[in-house]
Amino acid sequence: MAKAPVPGRVKTRLCPPCTPEQAASVAAAALADTLAAVGTGTLVLSGRYDAPAGWGVVPQRGDGLGERLRHAFVDAGTTSLLVGMDTPQVTSALLDEAAATLRTDGVDAVLGPAADGGWWTLGLRDPYHADVLVDVPMSTDRTGELTLAALLHRELRVVVLPTLRDVDTADDAHAVARECAAGSAFARAVAAHVPTGVRA
Repeated sequence: MAKAPVPGRVKTRLCPPCTPEQAASVAAAALADTLAAVGTGTLVLSGRYDAPAGWGVVPQRGDGLGERLRHAFVDAGTTSLLVGMDTPQVTSALLDEAAATLRTDGVDAVLGPAADGGWWTLGLRDPYHADVLVDVPMSTDRTGELTLAALLHRELRVVVLPTLRDVDTADDAHAVARECAAGSAFARAVAAHVPTGVRA
């Protein structure tokens, strides 16, 4: 699930200290590293972006984020793990573990909380359980908590995954870059485009 890295439309909370163009470069690197960690799948995209070979691309649809997330699951029509583009430190091993957990008997969903109160991944065995997302307030410091509550209210068996820090501010960007593998696109982009010692 991603936005095309267009200046002025992505990572706006990095500005300042970044320019919109610098913020877009950071977002592009975050997306590239996330796609590399996932390996292959379907990119549910807002905007236009040349996805790597082996990736399908479908447009996001719906009026709000909750509705767009719901459509992403329902359009897939099968057990799916949805990953955002704001945690480029995610590893293939962690994603493999999440997918394996979702396939475990007795598990209906997996949820990866984000440190800011949101979530970085959600996996659903039955895509139609994504109906609950339409009524969850998105982009708040309680989104993860309320998503978990909505899933549990439906009497689903949910496994909570490790918490990851997502990238909103310049401080986040530098902290996450330190968690990335050496030579990652995101770490290089942060070093090149996000000034240090300046709080957004």
